[in-house]
Amino acid sequence: MADSNITDTHPDFLSPLATTILNSRPDAYQRLVYRGPTPPEATRLLSGVKPEQLLKVPVQSREEAAGMLGGLWLWHDALKECHELVQDLIGPTGAFWHAIMHRREGDFSNAKYWYARCADHRAMRLISAMSLDAVGRGTTDRKLLRAVSGAYNPEAFVDFVEEVHAHPQDPRYAAAVRLQQIEWEALFSHCAYEAAGEAGGMI
Repeated sequence: MADSNITDTHPDFLSPLATTILNSRPDAYQRLVYRGPTPPEATRLLSGVKPEQLLKVPVQSREEAAGMLGGLWLWHDALKECHELVQDLIGPTGAFWHAIMHRREGDFSNAKYWYARCADHRAMRLISAMSLDAVGRGTTDRKLLRAVSGAYNPEAFVDFVEEVHAHPQDPRYAAAVRLQQIEWEALFSHCAYEAAGEAGGMI
């Protein structure tokens, strides 16, 4: 899990299983675009896991709990399994995970379509609050600034990822990775708190 103070991705009501899945791969979620097969480690960690196994408390929102599980598959670069879960979620959280998944598979236009369907998602505000500090307030890259100046602009971030994803030596690549991690952390935290019925306690 990336070092971040913006969200509580390990709240007390997460199950030990969920914590193990989160902490198992320090190198997870480092690629902007992933087109390979499901990593064996993802299958080992997540095969057979049910949404209700991710919490110590009774699930209050099955859709948000399913979003947690889809997000964990995505964190471990298992885009196919993530898609199978989130395509059945009809609310803004499902659209948000859907958007991220398509961006990470390199389907940039489809990602924008799904981002438009979750533009008012509550997690967007948290991403907006932290994104500029995360990528560096001294940045002068115009495309990156379009994504992080003021309210988080996910469509602009899609354009930025499209430009840099094939160039990991580009100095801007690390900033894009950090921003995608912040986005994931914010959405996963939202799902966890909503699933547990603890939305009022979200940072």
